[in-house]
Amino acid sequence: MTTRRAFGTLVAGTALAAALVPAQSASATVRHRRGRLIARDDFRHGLGQWVTELQDGGNVTASRGVLEIDVPSGATIWFRRPIEGRRPYVLEYTATPVSAAGVNDRVSDLNNFWNAVDVRSPDDIFATERRGALDEYDYLKTYYSGYGANYNTTTRLRRYVGDAGVRPLIRDYTEPLLVANEPHHVRIVSNGSTVQWWNNGRLVFDYLDPEPYTSGHFAFRTVWSHFRITDFRVWELCIPS
Repeated sequence: MTTRRAFGTLVAGTALAAALVPAQSASATVRHRRGRLIARDDFRHGLGQWVTELQDGGNVTASRGVLEIDVPSGATIWFRRPIEGRRPYVLEYTATPVSAAGVNDRVSDLNNFWNAVDVRSPDDIFATERRGALDEYDYLKTYYSGYGANYNTTTRLRRYVGDAGVRPLIRDYTEPLLVANEPHHVRIVSNGSTVQWWNNGRLVFDYLDPEPYTSGHFAFRTVWSHFRITDFRVWELCIPS
């Protein structure tokens, strides 16, 4: 069962709101082929490629092939380098939600920002200080997925527009949700107006944006949880003619 809420209910009366519509199902059938590898991290050499923003501390480490995120509250881990939008791309990683009786082992919130720009410092997302609380990210223009959020009860797609208190909701699902201690292979497709978020081969979000965000920063985002992440890759996307 799914519930869909129009972006226009939050920004009614704007031309953009009227234009936002669900992606056509045919877009899901397009076969994507990886092109040139443009970014990667095997998580064997520390956090040099990442910037952490932690609401109440916690542990974020990268070693032995694993990015470990073990935090008591809000945490955002940004890929330091922006992903340029000159060509479509596909971003992939594998995340395992840990449930092993640890203090932060709450299975919830496998979340992402992507194509993010902060309107307060559009040329440098890190020039504006943020400390991990969710409302500090309202000034982003970005896509935001929340997979298994709210104690693993909701899966949602939002399109932030850079306004305080406004987090427009594009998709609102009650499933799929996280499975404890199981790998979740995520694939994010940024292809012009087509925005997709996949998990373990299942297309979760398929959205057609007439005014798309096509470049910016990527981040892992979570709240009071424990994840192990591996195999971060970003590829140029080749679309068959």
